[in-house]
Amino acid sequence: MELTRRNFGKLAVATGATAAVGTGVGTVMGRSASADATWRATGTAVPALSGFDNQMKAFMQARGISAGQVAVTYKGRLVLARGYSTSTALTVQPTSLFRVASLSKSFTAAAIVKLVQDGKLSLSTPVGNILGITPPTGQTLDSRWSTITLWKLLQHLGGWDRDVSGDPLAKDAVISRTLGVPMELQHADVIKYMAGQKLDFNPGTKVAYSNFGYLLAGRVIEKVSGLSYATYVQQKLLTPLKIKRMAQGYTIAKHAGEMSYESQYTAPTVLDMSGKTVAAPYGSFSMRLHDANGGWIASAPDLVRWAKMFDAPSSVLNSTSLSRFWSKPSTGVNPDGWYYGLGWQVRPVTGGTGRNTWHTGSLPGTFSIVVRTYNGMSWAAVFNRRDDAGGKSWGDIDAALWTAANGVKTWPTNDFFPTYFA
Repeated sequence: MELTRRNFGKLAVATGATAAVGTGVGTVMGRSASADATWRATGTAVPALSGFDNQMKAFMQARGISAGQVAVTYKGRLVLARGYSTSTALTVQPTSLFRVASLSKSFTAAAIVKLVQDGKLSLSTPVGNILGITPPTGQTLDSRWSTITLWKLLQHLGGWDRDVSGDPLAKDAVISRTLGVPMELQHADVIKYMAGQKLDFNPGTKVAYSNFGYLLAGRVIEKVSGLSYATYVQQKLLTPLKIKRMAQGYTIAKHAGEMSYESQYTAPTVLDMSGKTVAAPYGSFSMRLHDANGGWIASAPDLVRWAKMFDAPSSVLNSTSLSRFWSKPSTGVNPDGWYYGLGWQVRPVTGGTGRNTWHTGSLPGTFSIVVRTYNGMSWAAVFNRRDDAGGKSWGDIDAALWTAANGVKTWPTNDFFPTYFA
């Protein structure tokens, strides 16, 4: 089946569609008829947390997912780290690497906030003052660009609405033809094309999820720091946390320990001008273009290690910086109270920290989720597939993992962080 804009949209988990995430409401997932004999799990089994194993098994078997992981923390301790596969021919370790798609946005937002903390940026600065946005010859830059601040970029208030004009990160062929440049596109090509387009709304008046906004944020990080986007994130954010496995993913090649990705869909390649039909995870999009909005690969333990960083001030981000991530946008608070902060979705709740925060990620061949709860629980799950012929919901994993967490009678006292982060 060819991947089209229509079925791409149906498969992607949009911000609005995940509004139930973080509520703490759970359900028991049904099981498939897949033979238990093909199920494999790695990492240390923790009997008190078997509910997570059961929910991951049911979710993966029902959707034909061959590889997945889960990691769980409680009160700052890594209490579970597991890899799963539905094939006896595949071994998934707790440290195996997966594309994490839009979970990458929290790293990009944190890099911007780190630069602000270090006195090198202000969130109120218009992005055009930093990057110098130039439209194609003969076209005019929309004057409203002058009001697109870094705050607005990171909170999806920038003026671009993919439901109106499309996601430029899914318009490689259009941009190539319009600018007369070859694919694989460069970041500068996407920016130049978008500089010639009218904004979809006045910046700051509407929330509309924008991958392009985070692409721009990545370029701001490079311009201000003098380093590549990946190098800055690794040096300033990941290395101090002893997160050493994470890297920017490749479109075709794999890193050592990285999983393969699966999809029922095919699409024309965007890596060259051949028009060749390729498996959707391997060339229907450019991982290089998606670096700051969706380009990282990580393990589930890496993701909860990262999530733990937001629990308390540290040498990486101080208390003022952490508070910025949970700031309410000028508009866009949903009727039931949740909103998009800086790289995280945020739901105010009563008790504990006063909030649940989360994000999901979705690309062909990838689905991911990370959740931080108000009462000291966090978890992350990653998968090497996001579609199945039956059309089952992938957002169901949220309720499934809440069910597992709420079913724990006594939380174990073990901590696997020293095992995986020496």
